[in-house]
Amino acid sequence: MQPSTKRTFDLRAALDAAATPFAVADYQPKEVIFLQGDPSDSVMYIEDGSVRLTVTASNGKEATLGLLGPGAFLGEEVLSGRVDRPDTATAMTKTTVLEVAKPEMIQRLGTPHPLSERFIAHMLARNTRLEADLIDQLFNSCEKRVARTLMLLAGDGERDVMPNVSQEVIAEMVGTTRSRVNLFMNKFKRLGFIEYEDGLKINPSLMNVVVHD
Repeated sequence: MQPSTKRTFDLRAALDAAATPFAVADYQPKEVIFLQGDPSDSVMYIEDGSVRLTVTASNGKEATLGLLGPGAFLGEEVLSGRVDRPDTATAMTKTTVLEVAKPEMIQRLGTPHPLSERFIAHMLARNTRLEADLIDQLFNSCEKRVARTLMLLAGDGERDVMPNVSQEVIAEMVGTTRSRVNLFMNKFKRLGFIEYEDGLKINPSLMNVVVHD
C-alpha cells in the first residue's frame, strides 16, 4: 500500500524542458487505465487523482494490491523486461496520467534528469513501504492494520477527505473480513478518530492506534 505523495514536482514541465515525448490521458472514476495481461510498453505517472491496483488469480479471485495517488508511477515492470501488465489499474477519482514510452524512459534514467531523480525516489519509497507492510502483517493486530491502512489511504494526513473506498476494498488490503473492518471503523468513529461528513475524514489522532502498544 502506498500513500499519495504531496505534489511538489511538475513532471510535465520537466519533460517539456528536456523535449521528452509523452502522452497525457484523463480517466473518469471506475475507468480502466490498463488491464492485467495488456502489453507493457510504457511507464505512467499519476499527475492528479487516485488509482486502484488489483490482481486477478486464475480462479477469478480478485485482490487489491494498493491505492496510488499523485506523484506515484505505474507500470515500472516494463523496465525489468516484462512484456505484459501484471495487474489492473483503475481510476478511483478523476485522474490524469502522463505516459512515457519505454525507450524514452530508459534514456532518461541513464542521464541526469528530474524524471530519473523522481523515479528513484519513488522506488525507494515503495520498497520501504513493502517492508513496512510485511512487518504490519506479521506483528500487528487486525485493529492496528485497519488503522494503518486508513492512514495510508489518507496520505498520512495529506488528504482532508479520502477517496471513496469501500469497506470491502479495505478488508482486502488488510487481509480480514468486511465485518471486522466495519467493527473497527465504528469504534474509531465513536472515539473521534474518523468522521463521516461529505466523505470519510481521517483525523491525525488515529495514529494513536497505530503506535499504541
